[in-house]
Amino acid sequence: MDTSNLRYMRLTESLIGFYDGRVAGQRFAAEENWVDDGAISLGICSYALIDGKDAIVYDTHVSVPHAKKIRRMLEGLGVRNIAVVLSHWHLDHVAGTEAFADCEIISNKLTAETLGRNKTAIEAATQSGPPAINPLILPTTTFEGRTHIHCGGLHIDLLEFNIHSRDGTVLHLPAESLLLAGDTLEDTVTYVAEPEGLSDHLKELDRMWSLSIDRIFPNHGDPVSIENGGYRKNFIRSTQQYIRMLLRMKTDEALRSMALKEIIAGPLEAGWISYFEPYEAVHRRNIADVLTRI
Repeated sequence: MDTSNLRYMRLTESLIGFYDGRVAGQRFAAEENWVDDGAISLGICSYALIDGKDAIVYDTHVSVPHAKKIRRMLEGLGVRNIAVVLSHWHLDHVAGTEAFADCEIISNKLTAETLGRNKTAIEAATQSGPPAINPLILPTTTFEGRTHIHCGGLHIDLLEFNIHSRDGTVLHLPAESLLLAGDTLEDTVTYVAEPEGLSDHLKELDRMWSLSIDRIFPNHGDPVSIENGGYRKNFIRSTQQYIRMLLRMKTDEALRSMALKEIIAGPLEAGWISYFEPYEAVHRRNIADVLTRI
């Protein structure tokens, strides 16, 4: 897989981003596939926290070549000890696990169970279509609810959240008021994978709001916003506002025909999020799922 558009971003003294996508004309394959349609077309960023010879890699990107390139970059910076944390089980976040097969791979228990249950289908490309992830390396360490890990002198809380996917894991660095959000937050709008859980997602976003957060780094977002210091805490409120609008569409037909820019006008004007045209298709898919699956 082509990795020529994989961008290295030094975000803080200890945080690096590895961004690919949002490049005109860029595609993994001409036919429909999960790499292009859920990740590259929207832009995707994996992260690494580094302190000296230690690193925590947050998600393994969309392919083994991507993950190998990330590992080479880290080793070129002097990293010798790597652990991986998976944000959730979706394929664009676990595709590169083979490149870290000799490392500790951490996830919450539900992520590990879901990957284990779907391993055969994922390796055969029958879970979400091609390409196959073969072999899929499963987590070696699991937790429930929350746990605390170290990366050199960095203190990191792993927190489980039912947002986007019921098995979400975010990384919170309280001392830096920094959150690596996985897919729990997404710019332009959340990709609704589990519409039946949207009411719970709203409550969970309130729980996330209670954390000490100054900067948020999502896996899917605007590369300029990510590189310029991440998103501010109102990113959480913009996600809640959009979810509430989706839920209202069950009974309010007029909302269904409104343009996405109108739906998210407040957060856009406030600068909490940005507009990226490919999210129009995501929005239409979200509406369809809300109307048919709730």
